[in-house]
Amino acid sequence: MGQVASLPCRRKESYITELYEWFRTFINKCPSGLITLHEFQRHFCNGTVGNESAEYAEQIFRALDNNEDGVVDFREYVMAISMLIEGSSEEKLRWSFKLYDKDSDGAITQEEMLEIMKAVYKMSEAAASTKLNPLTAEECTNRIFVRLDKDNDAIISLEEFVGGALADDWIRKMLECDPNTVNVERPRKSVTALGTSG
Repeated sequence: MGQVASLPCRRKESYITELYEWFRTFINKCPSGLITLHEFQRHFCNGTVGNESAEYAEQIFRALDNNEDGVVDFREYVMAISMLIEGSSEEKLRWSFKLYDKDSDGAITQEEMLEIMKAVYKMSEAAASTKLNPLTAEECTNRIFVRLDKDNDAIISLEEFVGGALADDWIRKMLECDPNTVNVERPRKSVTALGTSG
């Protein structure tokens, strides 16, 4: 069964133009119309350096692959990117939960979170695009676990993850997937899209 597409509401003309540009970039990089993990790491991930960040890229790919068929099609790609750019905080956190839940068992262990945090830190250092967190990946993971694991069962459920992050801006910012992690070339506004074609 297919999922109903729910794209962000914007001006129809500019959004159609933007979708067309995304599709053109997507097809240009992946002429088959499907992205494999290798192609995703090569064309769509920024700052992937070393094993940890390659693993992070793999986790992003897994989260994008909704039907778990081992490839990402344009629909899966654009739905996730649209949500990461314009979705609500709750939508972004629900998607990020899949990223941290490496074994897809519906719960995040401290080890799973630490692995992803280490990869995020490594990518941030390599990109030097964001201000580095004064906490180490281990300290950050411990702090998040103390604040989110409300029932002290050593795992974070989806409800604890979303509810706790929505109640704490620092945690929300730490856990939401940064759309800059995925190389999203925001389409340039064309003259036609601006309504000034002549």
